[in-house]
Amino acid sequence: MSYNMDRILDYAVSLTLELLAIPSVAGDCVEAIQRVSHEFEALGLPFEETNKGALIAVWRGSDDERHRVVSAHVDTLGATVRRIRRNGRLRLFPLGGFDWRSFAGENCFVRTLEGREYRGTVLPDHAARHAFAEAIRNEAHDLDNVELRLDIRTDSREATEALGIHCGDLVFFDPRSELTETGYLKSRFLDDKVGVAILLGAVKAMREQGLSPAHTTHFYISNYEEIGHGTPVMPPKTVEAAAVDVGVVAEGCASSEHAVTILSRDGVLPYDREAVLQLKRLADDEGIPYRIDAYINYASDASVAVRSGRDVRAVCFGPGTEATHHYERTHRDAVDASIRLLAAYLQSEIA
Repeated sequence: MSYNMDRILDYAVSLTLELLAIPSVAGDCVEAIQRVSHEFEALGLPFEETNKGALIAVWRGSDDERHRVVSAHVDTLGATVRRIRRNGRLRLFPLGGFDWRSFAGENCFVRTLEGREYRGTVLPDHAARHAFAEAIRNEAHDLDNVELRLDIRTDSREATEALGIHCGDLVFFDPRSELTETGYLKSRFLDDKVGVAILLGAVKAMREQGLSPAHTTHFYISNYEEIGHGTPVMPPKTVEAAAVDVGVVAEGCASSEHAVTILSRDGVLPYDREAVLQLKRLADDEGIPYRIDAYINYASDASVAVRSGRDVRAVCFGPGTEATHHYERTHRDAVDASIRLLAAYLQSEIA
């Protein structure tokens, strides 16, 4: 497929940065979902909102009997208030899987049930180098020795409660997004806002050229992927479910920040062999840089749909991303490769 690579890529990267700037922890994604709905409107795709607040847009294809679902998730890692300490600071529960060390020193805010927001910072209890011995400073970071220090004067449980903060209130970490002159995009929560932008970029590229999908395709923007129940709704004619999600660039993995990753398996299942082979052939035919990889500590909306009992074939692919669930980084090359592979996939018949 030929398209104005630079313009579509610029669109996807710009949209990624815009989505990253919208806080959207699993359980509170309304603003991000609304932003994506505006893109579906601009692309001329009808959509509906599920009972849980996800979006499903539909694009009618040549084959209206065998449907595809292509998903990407807009929800991110975050936390909830676990309890208010006697000193007025907050203990937290994680939302999604991460190591507390990766958020030590990160700025954030708490959003109350009534919508009030209070800035703060996540810190280990013994953060001050000048006050504690090395053995104490180096203790493990976990639920019982990491706290949220609020940026408002409070030194008691009662004073914090008076702010309207309750157990279960959501905590949103700052993304710290940056696009470098060398083409690297680094931020928290590229997983999976870059996937959402890739999905929309591929649709935009095809719409502008008057192309359409081989099969009726439902574009599912999920809002609970990070906590394991992102795509509970599957249209009745769905045969194949594809998740656009990040590849893992790390020691021992095959992925690259300059290529699209095609997953052959994750921690839930081996992906459908025919679908994986089809993606490989499409990438080869289109000259798209790709890597095939397999992970253990990983799941996608597609593999979880199968685990939950959906009778669909599952596949997953997306941009190689370094330091996943930490301070993540990918490159424009991987975003471009992912857009091109998704556009080719949409135009191909189910294998």
